[in-house]
Amino acid sequence: MDDIPLSVLFSALVFLLFLSAFFSGSETALMTLNRYRLKHLADEGHTGAQLAAKLLEKPDRLIGLILLGNNFVNIMASSLATLIALRLGGDGAIAIAAGILTFVVLIFSEVAPKTLAAMHPEKVAFPAAWVYTPLLKVMFPLVWLVNLMANSILKLLGIYQEDSEGQALSREELKTVVNEAGAMIPHKHQRMLLSILDLEKTYVEDIMVPRTQLDGIDIDAPISEILDQLQQSPYTRVLVYEGSIDHVLGFIHSRNILKEALDSDGLTHEELRELIREPYFIPKGTPLNKQLINFQRKRRRWGLVVDEYGDVHGLLTMADLLEEIVGEFATDPSDHIASVQPQDDGSYLVDGTASLRELSRNMHWELPTEGPKTLNGLIVEHLQTLPEAGTSLMIEGYPIDIIQIQDNVVKTARIRPLERRIEKPSD
Repeated sequence: MDDIPLSVLFSALVFLLFLSAFFSGSETALMTLNRYRLKHLADEGHTGAQLAAKLLEKPDRLIGLILLGNNFVNIMASSLATLIALRLGGDGAIAIAAGILTFVVLIFSEVAPKTLAAMHPEKVAFPAAWVYTPLLKVMFPLVWLVNLMANSILKLLGIYQEDSEGQALSREELKTVVNEAGAMIPHKHQRMLLSILDLEKTYVEDIMVPRTQLDGIDIDAPISEILDQLQQSPYTRVLVYEGSIDHVLGFIHSRNILKEALDSDGLTHEELRELIREPYFIPKGTPLNKQLINFQRKRRRWGLVVDEYGDVHGLLTMADLLEEIVGEFATDPSDHIASVQPQDDGSYLVDGTASLRELSRNMHWELPTEGPKTLNGLIVEHLQTLPEAGTSLMIEGYPIDIIQIQDNVVKTARIRPLERRIEKPSD
């Protein structure tokens, strides 16, 4: 070794430090790869991604290979540094060489390459996969032996590879991914994706048209009155009941009825009953994601929400369900019914029957949606009694003034969002 020129030893040391940097950086890059993007690139035919994905199928083998190479290179570098120190300064220079080598390895072979790899994992991992794939085949016996010993030690501690968690994301994790997508996904599309993920915890009674707002025709009414009501209805499908809303017969298509009335000398109640289509009932408490599938399977566009006793609580349409995902439809006739009226002072006059979910979604208010479904229900629950006109209260920091009471319900209330008080949590 004494015959080897110092220049050759220094060159070999620099080369070993470069290899150490390669092993350290590639390890960080491969382990920090986005597994979903990696799978996407591999499915697209990216060769580097395919090689990296195959290596990561057995992470213990990959880590064993990288650590074998890194430790071997670092030990060789330490030996060369010791040899160079002896050639330059004797035994007294060994400690100095060890300190310098430690600093150099830490900066240039560990921190710097790992930082670079963490910032640009794909640019480092994919080229490294071309190196590790054939190297693993060559070093497989030694890697297998090392992994066997390491896994045996882990088994003694009660740790098994099969116990490792999978890569599947939960619903909340998916929501986080969507929220952090930024400009990669348009804001409107983000809201749609989040709405789809929230369908599971939203139920039919949360978005249905309440029973008190249902409009239909009584089959026992005179034919002339029924035809006038159909002509004035903004909907093509109209609910039909007998006596009361609790006795629903089904629904009729208004255009078919009007056409039948024009084509014949007159429309009788018997002919009208023949045109009624049977109703479709939806159990109360059905999640929206399940109901969406039910609508699709049964080829229905609307259904009546009923409780365990068969009492009608409201009406749910496919349009209502889709609006929960994509937002309000401007063509929906119900949109012309203004439940919120802005005032000059920045406050809003809100109808008591307004849905809390719609208010929170459209007005961006943070009203509680768990429990009561309407503003009237929220106020009554908060006060535990029916308020009088002129009553003022605070709900979730929003000042609310009761303006009008009608038929034992809050008809109109004033909400002042600009005066909202946000309470800071106490230490």
